[in-house]
Amino acid sequence: MEAPRPVSADLSHYLGVFRRHWWVVLAAGGVGLGLGAAVTQAVPKVYESSTSVLVQAVSGDTNASGGRTKGTINLDTEAQLVASGAVAVKAATLLRAEVSPLELARQVAVEVPANTTVLVIRFEADTPAGAQNGSHAFAEAYLRNREETARAGLDQQIKTLTLKVRQLTANLTGINNRLAKAENGSFERSNLESLRNNSQNQLNNLTARLNELTTATVGAGSIISDAREPDAPTSPNALLNIATGGMAGLLVGLALAFARERFDGRLQTAADVRDRGRMPVLAALDERTAPHFDDVLQPYGPGGRVFNRLRNEVLASLNSGDQILVVTGASRGSASTLVAANLAAALARTGSDVVLIGAHLPDSVVDAAPLARMLGVSAMPGLSDLLAGRIGLNKAMQRTPRIPSLRVITTGGAATAAGLMQSQRLRDTLQALRRQAGYVVIEAPSTTSSADAQSLASLADAAILAVELRRAKRPALLDAAEQLSRVGTPLLGAVVLPRLTGMRGVEENLPVVTLQAERREPRPDETAVLDADRTQPLRTPPSPGGGAPVRPREAGMDEVTAVIDLNTNGPQGNAGTQTKTAPQPSAGAQTKTAEKHADQPEEK
Repeated sequence: MEAPRPVSADLSHYLGVFRRHWWVVLAAGGVGLGLGAAVTQAVPKVYESSTSVLVQAVSGDTNASGGRTKGTINLDTEAQLVASGAVAVKAATLLRAEVSPLELARQVAVEVPANTTVLVIRFEADTPAGAQNGSHAFAEAYLRNREETARAGLDQQIKTLTLKVRQLTANLTGINNRLAKAENGSFERSNLESLRNNSQNQLNNLTARLNELTTATVGAGSIISDAREPDAPTSPNALLNIATGGMAGLLVGLALAFARERFDGRLQTAADVRDRGRMPVLAALDERTAPHFDDVLQPYGPGGRVFNRLRNEVLASLNSGDQILVVTGASRGSASTLVAANLAAALARTGSDVVLIGAHLPDSVVDAAPLARMLGVSAMPGLSDLLAGRIGLNKAMQRTPRIPSLRVITTGGAATAAGLMQSQRLRDTLQALRRQAGYVVIEAPSTTSSADAQSLASLADAAILAVELRRAKRPALLDAAEQLSRVGTPLLGAVVLPRLTGMRGVEENLPVVTLQAERREPRPDETAVLDADRTQPLRTPPSPGGGAPVRPREAGMDEVTAVIDLNTNGPQGNAGTQTKTAPQPSAGAQTKTAEKHADQPEEK
């Protein structure tokens, strides 16, 4: 069962996504803030004013059984009455508003504070004065409506009681008339007297009730806190809108950042190489090492220590008898060159005899001969000359000035190297190097740019993949691993580098080791006919002063030395005489003779 990933790894991944795409998050947050401010400016301002009304009980008030409010008044019902059509009509009359009562009713809201008989009537309008007038008008309309309703009920009771009083009075008059005609002591007279007493008692009660109702006053309620003109609008809330817009923008920015990370095929971190590329990471360089195109890192610097650990892991991973390592890249560029040169230097610092072979053709003329600049050796002759048969193996290998245990075979003539990486001569050369050197490091081209990487890997014992972050892509990484596995070469792992900067400026574009003044690289016209068995580069003779610096030869001198013919059999001249009387000398003796004759005046 696969072990769960630590929380710190996930957190570092998320922080890395934010660090790489911070500008997307900030841009989206800025857009959100701008939209919030724009909405604040575009939305109409709304002002709100409130009026507090104390509701008093009137005759006929009843509370629902189990109601939320206690007492004889059901305030929930009264709150609904405030926004009713009858109250809205009265409020519209008071406001003299041109809008319909229904529109006014939508602008009012009622709140019932807990444990009170108070209604808080709020009204919203587009002006402060409109909000104040609307709230006061609805409060007045509610109180008037409540008072009218109570008065109408009271009048109805008075009317009903008056009618009953009249009926009882008429009945009582009839009873009295009948009593006047009845005989004393008769049964009829006693019944009439009983009816008269009952009617008189009812009439007295109704008259008392009627007198109470006619003298009663109706108090529906009163305004205890009148509406005031608001100082600021309640909507839109500028702070809330801007904060909401900014938060929404940040969330959208984070979503866009993770979407870019998800659909971006480029590898961003060493964890991406390990997780998305499913490849072990042997070493990882960061920005502290500041690798350039032509850097050989110092052994005790941050980058040098990384390659020292890489050397130890590589040596521990190799089997007995493994000598040849191939370093290729997952993308175009100089990543494999940097890793191969520094790994070969780290192996050579242990005292082992190491040969570094440059088989990576440069991607452009500007990047030509990178190993020569990095290690301070001559760019030519190189591997192409060796594979073409123009020079031997010993002539192709150059010992680096700073690390004596490291020998380098540069790329040589790039124009003639194509098609030679699959030759039998390369296989023979590697077999010879197995016998002569302890380790051989091959700087191969990337797997995305050439099939030579796969061909060279088939001749090696192990392979290392150089991954340049923010340039190498996940499909290319998986394809590189697949190419190496198909030729049966064990892939030890990947070396992760940050995106490399370009070449240094002209004033810094110098070899790591300063060469001697009298050594020079061959000119293009010389390398076209270079033959190690017959010629060697001519040297400029030192000046008579001995310690003075060497002065470069003039163009005229080059023309004279270039046309010396050592095989001429002229009638006069030392060269012709030497050729006739002496046997054919070696290439070194011929060169010395040419230098001597060029220094002496011509004899007539």
